[in-house]
Amino acid sequence: MDHEINLTENLRVAELKKLITPALLKSELPLGDELTEKVVADRQAVRDIIHLKDDRLLVIIGPCSIHDPVAALDYAQRLALLAEQVKDDYFIVMRVYFEKPRTTVGWKGFINDPHLDNSCDVEFGLHAARKLMLDIAKLGLPIATEFLDPIIPQYTADLVSWSAIGARTTESQTHREMSSGLSMPVGFKNATDGNIQVAINAIESASIPHSFLGIDQEGHTAVVKTTGNPNTHLVLRGGDKQPNFEIPEVTYAACKLEAAGLEPSIMVDCSHANASKVARNQINVWTDILRQRKKGNSPITGTMVESFIEGGNQKITPERTYGLSITDACIDWETTERLFS
Repeated sequence: MDHEINLTENLRVAELKKLITPALLKSELPLGDELTEKVVADRQAVRDIIHLKDDRLLVIIGPCSIHDPVAALDYAQRLALLAEQVKDDYFIVMRVYFEKPRTTVGWKGFINDPHLDNSCDVEFGLHAARKLMLDIAKLGLPIATEFLDPIIPQYTADLVSWSAIGARTTESQTHREMSSGLSMPVGFKNATDGNIQVAINAIESASIPHSFLGIDQEGHTAVVKTTGNPNTHLVLRGGDKQPNFEIPEVTYAACKLEAAGLEPSIMVDCSHANASKVARNQINVWTDILRQRKKGNSPITGTMVESFIEGGNQKITPERTYGLSITDACIDWETTERLFS
């Protein structure tokens, strides 16, 4: 019988390696009561903004992806000081993105490959990622991330105040189901071709209960039954080299949301197609967003900015510049500060 099984399954699997359970990782790196209260309060602040009860601008800002925990914490310390200074007008949440969806091939992110050498030391990645998130949370900063692998939230979601479902996964049933059970607000990006209906469909899907396969805190396969997530919203990121952050596109998106019986609450991603993939163009998008909000009655409640210590990006090489993105290009820290001046 074993011989028959070996002929028909796992033929292309090189290794199956047991991983630490979510419960054990959390026991080694616990959230604690004080930080738990902070995450609960931060999630409520995000909910109030996306549900139009708080007129501050929700700002998801930080590196395109995390690859160096030391530089990420350095950035977080700077951002925490800035967040405190502008808290009356902006609610700042740091981008702490550990997973990277790839169009073809490439580095899949810090959790998958923390040593940047294709060794894929996932257990180390999970430990280091959770440790960094705790260090950032202790600074008083809320955390945002993009969930890509549906198992990862069991290890880190208790620290997250806002999460994104990316343009490549918004149409995925797996990610809609996962989002229906997430405990924090979720933003769905429009598709890479600019289609916003895909994201609106995702918002509707994630708002209702689902049942699907997942794991529990002990790492056992389980049927996950959710109640639906009422705190989801649309993220406009442009598409097919065309932006969608200006008044006509934003108004159209708000009308589409209202026609679907959804709240016209919209976040604008200053990067990606809205910036023609040029980091400094994010400044133009940011300025336009503020102009639209100043006119009044704007459905824009949030924005995303890719920002790091140094501007631009670099390839993955043994000699890397400190504080410089290895994925999408970012604006530098000095430019970031000027956004809020």
